Amino acid sequence: MAAPHSAHEILDVNRRYHDVAAGDYDAKWGIDFGEVGAAQVLGKLAKLLGRRPGPFARSLEIGAGTGYFSLNLLRAGVVGEATCTDISPGMLRTLEANAHRLGLEVQTAACDAAELPFEDASFDLILGHAVLHHLPDLAGSFAEFARILRPGGTLFFAGEPSRGGDRIAAWPKRAAMRAAPAWRRLVRARPVEYGGANGASPRPEHAEHALESVVDVHAFDPADLQRLMREAGLVDARVRGEELLANWFGWFNRTLEASARHDDIPYLWFQFAFRGYLALQRVDRALLEPRLPPEVFYNLMIAARKP
Repeated sequence: MAAPHSAHEILDVNRRYHDVAAGDYDAKWGIDFGEVGAAQVLGKLAKLLGRRPGPFARSLEIGAGTGYFSLNLLRAGVVGEATCTDISPGMLRTLEANAHRLGLEVQTAACDAAELPFEDASFDLILGHAVLHHLPDLAGSFAEFARILRPGGTLFFAGEPSRGGDRIAAWPKRAAMRAAPAWRRLVRARPVEYGGANGASPRPEHAEHALESVVDVHAFDPADLQRLMREAGLVDARVRGEELLANWFGWFNRTLEASARHDDIPYLWFQFAFRGYLALQRVDRALLEPRLPPEVFYNLMIAARKP
């Protein structure tokens, strides 16, 4: 399938893919709302907003998915009131279920980031995680972020792929694709099948999962993100890279996992992959992130404020 080109097509593909992905999204990405998840979220904010970020009275999360950032920030007391947006109603339904289970209140809105249904100067914090690279209209989206931020308000996004890091990440992905058949035999997992039996058309949910490869429409140079913040009228703009070894390890493992039926993969494998990722994340944070330029990392994070 060719990658979509118009903004409408990009939004439609993202909506359809994330609606289908919502049901098992937390399990696939190891999303946690306990101590580990809170430490991950707060650790990311601390890198650009200081060790004790906030508190922020009202926050708006763009592309909130199942609530990983907003719900953890609510539980930690970093934000007082949280509003969550996403292009995918399915993701927001899962988010609302997570919030109900945790005893939290959130407001949700299914909308395009370039057309936010909120009044000017409504929020103290605009944030997002792994979302900017999905947005077709980046300039329009950043203009909206600046519009609805209160004076002195903070912008924060993390988990955005760098152009250089994306090229580097192709190496562990290719290595994992070659290793996948042997790995599946080792863990006794059957290969995933998106096509129907005997040449039949794939089931609709499998067809939508196959869209994963076309929902990512941007990779960034740090200068790209600096320009977007500056042109939106934001100040004190900062860009930082994070996670090099952890992402190589993570992409290798996720590529292996994507080749197999999820229910066949042993629990001990997921424990190994998760604990190994956390260990390498600590190495990145202590040794590599303070010393290497942002563009060599897979993930970029940004912060700015409204004057």
